[in-house]
Amino acid sequence: MKTTPIKLFAGIACGAFVTFGAHAADVKQLMSKPLPELPGSEAVMLEVSYPPGEKDRAHRHDAHAFVYVLEGTIQMQLQGKSMTTVKAGETFYEGPDDVHLIGRNASNSEPARFVVILIKKQGAAVVKPIGEAK
Repeated sequence: MKTTPIKLFAGIACGAFVTFGAHAADVKQLMSKPLPELPGSEAVMLEVSYPPGEKDRAHRHDAHAFVYVLEGTIQMQLQGKSMTTVKAGETFYEGPDDVHLIGRNASNSEPARFVVILIKKQGAAVVKPIGEAK
C-alpha cells in the first residue's frame, strides 16, 4: 500500500485535509477507493499528525468524517456544539454539513496522531475553507 506524505502550511486548502497556521502537520493518504455501491462516492483514509500545540483553521469537509485517535489527545469543536476532548483509543464524528471550528493538539509538549476516514463525492476536495461554496 502506497503512502503519500503531504506537508500542509497556511493557505493550502485544495485537496488537503486541514489548513494550519505557521507550523506544519504531516498528513499521509493511506488509501483512496471508489465505492461502487454508492455511485459517485469514494472513501479516503488519512493519517494526521499534530505537533505539540498545533491547531487547524476553521473548515468543512462536505463528507462523513470518522476519526480514531492513535496517540495523544485532540480537542474538536463543531459549530453549535461544545468542545470535545478525544484521547487515544477514542473516536469523533463530523458530518457533511458540520463546520469544524476547532481542531487542535491538547498538549504543548506531546504529539497527537489520528486516522480519519472520509466518505465523500468522488473527486471532491478533501477540505474547504469556511465560506467556500459547496
